[in-house]
Amino acid sequence: MSDQPVVFETRPATNGKLLGIARLNAEKSLNSLSLAMIDLLQSQLNEWEQDAQIAAVWLEGAGEKAFCAGGDVVALHAGSAAYGETLPDDSCERFFEREYRLDYHIHNYTKPLIVWGSGIVMGGGMGLLCGAPIRIVTETTRMAMPEITIGLFPDVGGSYFLSRAPGKSGLFLGITGAQFNATDARYLGFADLFVPAAEKINLQALVAESEPDTLDTVLSQFADRFAADAPAGQVEAHQAHMDAQCTGDNTLEIINRIIGYQGDDEWLSRAAKTLARGCPVTPYLVTEQLRRANGASLADVFRTELTMGVNAAKHGHFKEGVRALLIDKDRNPQWTPAAFHEVQDQHWQIFFDSPFTGEHPLTDLGASA
Repeated sequence: MSDQPVVFETRPATNGKLLGIARLNAEKSLNSLSLAMIDLLQSQLNEWEQDAQIAAVWLEGAGEKAFCAGGDVVALHAGSAAYGETLPDDSCERFFEREYRLDYHIHNYTKPLIVWGSGIVMGGGMGLLCGAPIRIVTETTRMAMPEITIGLFPDVGGSYFLSRAPGKSGLFLGITGAQFNATDARYLGFADLFVPAAEKINLQALVAESEPDTLDTVLSQFADRFAADAPAGQVEAHQAHMDAQCTGDNTLEIINRIIGYQGDDEWLSRAAKTLARGCPVTPYLVTEQLRRANGASLADVFRTELTMGVNAAKHGHFKEGVRALLIDKDRNPQWTPAAFHEVQDQHWQIFFDSPFTGEHPLTDLGASA
């Protein structure tokens, strides 16, 4: 077993070409995305995109448990500031900038890029999956944008894909961190095809032997054989309820409606409990980021998210959230403000103020070559 954080290989493909395979190789951490992994992926994807021998690219995670459980927030914790502190360095800015450049590249990749999104796909893993041209999910897929629990916000392009989800589902998922499965992911527009996990090798072989211009059709026909095996979804069945709970422009009222759920639906109850324990500022951030993302270009979305990400590292919520969940593991974050009703406009508006001296680090994103 290689100790490299990302493993790359090529396999024979049709007409003497090659299939490039990239494997996130941090199984013990559920393939959490480190800066080293980001840089290795970016470099290899660049190389394969320019290599005429590479017909298509396949991206997966090591092991059966996870494609990618998110970014390496423990490492980011060291470079972030607690309440009242100043940032110790620029490591969070460097991480977020390079992660968002990678995500943007995946959205615009010029060759067939297949992401095998089996197992846990959360946070940074969603950024890798959602922008890919061909997104495969399985019966083990478990997805979420759970940033409410760590004082962050749904980044990695979350502004873009959540704001384009049906009705108010994107807002609901963004502020509750609710989990969803393969069928839900397809309904939301976050995935393309359902294929059982046991079919991975067969699917890889099919990708290798198919012409790039017929790949979509071939894979769709393959996936159609397993339509009856897909799990029952949750999101579509709750669409009307989510729309009703998230209606209006008053974020506190939306929060109170969701938290106040008194029914016996397990999915809605779990979502309400997660929100109730979450960072009080995050729902206000999510509401505003999705509003700004409506009609915005993908490049502008990533620029806004980088501004928000650096400010999250500066203003204490993220540091406290990660401390409580993953460092001290006391699960007792001491948020400031401490409650949803205490949040004032200035508490979330500062996240949209530029923290940069000079031009934005992602100014060039989306510029013509």
